[in-house]
Amino acid sequence: MTMSSNQTNIRDIWYTMTGIPGLEEAHIWISIPICFMYLVAIVGNTLLLFLIFTERSLHEPMYLFLSMLALADIFLSTVTTPKMLAIFWFQAGGISFGNCVSQMFFLHFIFVAESAILLAMAFDRFVAICHPLRYSTILTPSVIGKMGAAAITRSFFICFPLVFLVYRLHYCGKNIIRHSYCEHMGIARLACDSIKVNIYYGVIVALFSTCLDVVLIIISYAIILCTVFRIPSRDARLKALGTCGSHVCVILLFYTPAFFSFFAHRFGGHSIPLHVHILLANLYVVVPPTLNPIIYGVKTKQIQDRVIQIFYLNKTLC
Repeated sequence: MTMSSNQTNIRDIWYTMTGIPGLEEAHIWISIPICFMYLVAIVGNTLLLFLIFTERSLHEPMYLFLSMLALADIFLSTVTTPKMLAIFWFQAGGISFGNCVSQMFFLHFIFVAESAILLAMAFDRFVAICHPLRYSTILTPSVIGKMGAAAITRSFFICFPLVFLVYRLHYCGKNIIRHSYCEHMGIARLACDSIKVNIYYGVIVALFSTCLDVVLIIISYAIILCTVFRIPSRDARLKALGTCGSHVCVILLFYTPAFFSFFAHRFGGHSIPLHVHILLANLYVVVPPTLNPIIYGVKTKQIQDRVIQIFYLNKTLC
C-alpha cells in the first residue's frame, strides 16, 4: 500500500482517546464527581428551562437569554461527557475520524455560541440599568429571537471552516489522542504535514469572537458601573448591582478556565503538566453547566419562588 493510499484511508480507522494521560489509574475516582456534576447539570438546566417556559412572569428578556444559556449548557456537557465517562469506566476510547470531527465541531460551535449569549446577557443588563424606560421597547421578543439566531449563525460560520481545516491535512498513521474528547488542535496534531494554518485560524477565531465578546462585555459593565454610581440612593445602587451579580459569576466561570487553557497551551510550554491541562479541560465542560442554574437559582428571587411553589404544590397533592 502506498503512502498516498495511507493518507487517503487513514480517516476511516478508529482513533483511541487516552483520557487523562498519567492519571489512568485514577480514572474511576475522577469519573465519580464528573458523572455527578453532569447529572446535576442536566437536571438543573432542564428544570430552569421548564420554569422559564411555564411561568409567565419569567417571560422577560433576562430569563429568555438565561434559557438560551441553559440549553447551550445542556448541549456543551452532553457533547463531551458521555464519551468521557465511557473512557473512564470501560476504556472505550475508540472513535472514528468522522465522529471525532463531529464532536470537535459541536464542541467549538456551542462554546462560541455560549460566548455570544453571555454578550447578549450583558447587553440586556446594560439596557435594563442605563435605559430602563426603553427596556421593553428595545428588547422585544422579536429582537431577542434575532439575537439568538445571530449567535447561532455567527458560531456556525466561525466553526464550520474547522472541519475543512482538519480534512485538508494528511494523516500518516498516528492514532492516539491524548485527551478525553476531540478538539481542533488535538486532531490537527495527528497530521504529518504543517498545521500552521490551523494554528493561525484558531488564534484569529479566539481574537475576533471570544476575545471581542469579552471586550464588549467589559465595556458594557464599565458603562453600567458609571451609571450605577451616579444613582443617589445607596439602596438603589445595591439593587442595580445585585441584578448583575449572577451574570458576573457566570461570566467568570465561563471565561477564566477557557483563557487559562488557551494561554497555557500557547505560552506555558512544558511548565504545566499535560494531565493538568486535560483535567481542567474535562472539568470545564461540566463545572459551568452545573453551577450556572445553581447560581441563578440562589440569586434570583423569581426562580426561587417558582421552585418553592412547585414543590409545595407537589407536597400538597401527595
